[in-house]
Amino acid sequence: MTRVAAIDCGTNSIRLLVADADPATGELVDLDRRMTIVRLGQGVDRTGRLAPEALERTFAACREYAAVIKEHGAERVRFVATSASRDAENRDEFVRGVLDILGVEPEVISGEQEAEFSFTGATRELTGRDDLARPYLVVDIGGGSTEFVVGDDRVRGARSVDIGCVRMTERHLVRDGQVVDPPGEAEIAAIRADIEAALDMAAETVPLGEARTLVGLAGSVTTVSAIAQNLPEYDSAAIHHSRVSYDRVREITESLLRSTHAERAAIPSMHPGRVDVIGAGALVLLSIMERVGATEVVVSEHDILDGIGWSLA
Repeated sequence: MTRVAAIDCGTNSIRLLVADADPATGELVDLDRRMTIVRLGQGVDRTGRLAPEALERTFAACREYAAVIKEHGAERVRFVATSASRDAENRDEFVRGVLDILGVEPEVISGEQEAEFSFTGATRELTGRDDLARPYLVVDIGGGSTEFVVGDDRVRGARSVDIGCVRMTERHLVRDGQVVDPPGEAEIAAIRADIEAALDMAAETVPLGEARTLVGLAGSVTTVSAIAQNLPEYDSAAIHHSRVSYDRVREITESLLRSTHAERAAIPSMHPGRVDVIGAGALVLLSIMERVGATEVVVSEHDILDGIGWSLA
């Protein structure tokens, strides 16, 4: 067993996994798994820079995670940074801060690397299941970008495109610093247009039509699953490997886009940090399902974080 610590810092959240990895058996045993909404990508699409307050929120989470890693005695640590920090002019400031706190330099990985980590983390447990046809299409709907990977025993194609839930919300649903709530038909159509253009781009390099099972990752997808199951609170065990039909995804997406901030915040399984961006995230998922003709999505709680963990083992 090797004790590893994996950190995934995205546009909306930063997450930690401390686990014991056993390459001989293929097991990754969780010791601590946690998530903090830091909204690192606040304003990046507009300004091209990481905001000072966003950096401080992220560094505060890093200090908390450093204490957890030390407590568990992880032998190997890897910090991977994704969409927001790829796009920012001042990412060196981010890198220095993380290095000072955690003692490891964040790796600002490409969208294609991000996609491969997501695929490994999401599909490792699915191998051998005869109820899920292959190849898989894994979609990781993040805050700044969405990763598409098609593969079975190997990755056949991967692409990252800039249609994350935070990016779409800030680009189309913010007026004078406030989120349009609820959005009108024009705002929804503008998001749809961006998503469709990004799907065209993804289809240039990823054989979307070959996929037989759609696997959805990250907070927008897991929250849709929680809503579909009417969970009284967010429950990872109930969400992991749940299946949500296309009709239910469409119904939930339309409801979220019609609702007010207060109505979304009142959903028992809704994380406060997702209230403003969940409508755009759900619309990304719905649009993907329509494009590939998926009748359902298999929801996974294991994703890029698990892929990073396996890379350390």
